[in-house]
Amino acid sequence: MLHTLMHSPAYSDLETLLLMAGAGDDLLLLQDGVLAALTGSRALKRLSESEATLWVLNEDVQARGLAGQISTSVQSIDYTGFVTLTSRHQQQMVW
Repeated sequence: MLHTLMHSPAYSDLETLLLMAGAGDDLLLLQDGVLAALTGSRALKRLSESEATLWVLNEDVQARGLAGQISTSVQSIDYTGFVTLTSRHQQQMVW
């Protein structure tokens, strides 16, 4: 399943997301969800505990001026990569 976190982690149910995301899933951080990828953040620590692969949409990182603050443990993708993720997963859950 593809999970997309579109809202700030401060306004998201990360605990439920973590219960639902598992091995073989992808978790894409986009829009204000990219804040969860900030180096040293509590949200990043929690999301890193998941077995899902963690991605961040580069265009949204750039738009928010956060390029130098995103953890290197999160894989960056562009819109083409986003399309690839959506085609890889028949099911998607938006958070």
